[in-house]
Amino acid sequence: MRILSSLAFVIAVFISCVAPARAADAAHDADVAAIRQVVQQFQAAIIAHDGKTLGSLFLQDHDSWLAVDDTATWNEIKAKFPTARKVRRSTWQKFVEFVQTSPQPIEERFYDVRIDTNGAVGSVYFNFDFLSGGKINNRGAESWQMVYTEDGWKISSMLFSIGS
Repeated sequence: MRILSSLAFVIAVFISCVAPARAADAAHDADVAAIRQVVQQFQAAIIAHDGKTLGSLFLQDHDSWLAVDDTATWNEIKAKFPTARKVRRSTWQKFVEFVQTSPQPIEERFYDVRIDTNGAVGSVYFNFDFLSGGKINNRGAESWQMVYTEDGWKISSMLFSIGS
């Protein structure tokens, strides 16, 4: 009888330790899935030239957006334009305008997407090819910082490299 009560105690302790971990894992998995959905909406909005949907994915009152040339691209640009800057600032609003008004098909393909989050903030990192008219005109790496708002996950800032 003593063995049975000891076994029951061990099982109870094990269940009490595992249950909160499983709940935390489920919440984390749900956040990752929600962020992945934002990534998919972003890609679909570019293809559809859907500026309204694309704009809705961003934190509205924040516009941190940086483009950085990779070494080879920077060397080419610097040779032609000595006063050019390696890091350029822009906004998500300008990107939305570009997507809406592009006369040809555009698409951004993502590879090796990595998502990390604690449920309040998150990051997305991936390699990409940006296509215009069916041809790659830029490739590099991209990083998003995300926040969980009253309206769900939003992109708060974006940083990407420009290469060929």
